[in-house]
Amino acid sequence: MGEAARRLDLIDTAPAFEQSEADRLNARFEGVGTQAMLAEIIPELKSRLAIVSSFGAESAVLLHMVAAVDKDVPLIFVNTQKIFGETLAYRDELAERLGFTDLRVVRPDPYDLAARDQTGLRWSYDPDGCCDLRKVRPLRRALAPFDAWVSGRKGFQAKSRAALPRFEIDEGRLKLNPLADWDKARLNAFFEAHNLPRHPLEAQGYPSIGCSPCTSQVRPGEDPRAGRWRGWDKTECGIHKPGEDPVF
Repeated sequence: MGEAARRLDLIDTAPAFEQSEADRLNARFEGVGTQAMLAEIIPELKSRLAIVSSFGAESAVLLHMVAAVDKDVPLIFVNTQKIFGETLAYRDELAERLGFTDLRVVRPDPYDLAARDQTGLRWSYDPDGCCDLRKVRPLRRALAPFDAWVSGRKGFQAKSRAALPRFEIDEGRLKLNPLADWDKARLNAFFEAHNLPRHPLEAQGYPSIGCSPCTSQVRPGEDPRAGRWRGWDKTECGIHKPGEDPVF
């Protein structure tokens, strides 16, 4: 079997991925540049792959790199219905500018909302439950047709992400973290080199942007994610913690 066939076989022989496959891919792409890695792995995964983006402050970098390989990769955006209007406008501008052909906007199930968040205020007393209703469950539905997905997480963003690998397994799917080892300076340089537009809220003191009720401005010297769920013992929305289902 030739090298190209062997590599394709690594991806296509099983309906779900196991940790050993993530380990092999981490070893295979060790030392390989991010763009070169994406140029190899995206065609191999073909229709089994989607990219998930929050269209946040740093999202343009990964979106630009994926679009350079294949603009037809399905691009999933979860509209929690608590999103900043600036994010929605930025989403439309960036997706159009980069030429993505398959932007998929997924929203919370209205029956779930009617049963568990009728007032729309669950974020104020149960942010984990709100995230589950409005982000985790919709994304799980959107990812159902796919065996692999691309995440924009980076190791520098939080202590919980410090050892983030490029490839990992999440609920049987292969999850790609192409920017796992990128730092803020490298991201900023990429923005400048490719003349990418910035999220309009970034200049207003929002270096990390989620839903509007749970995102506040960050003061000078604070951690970039200090404005997310301020006052709560919470650092992640839940989509990167497989198996948790806190809403009942």
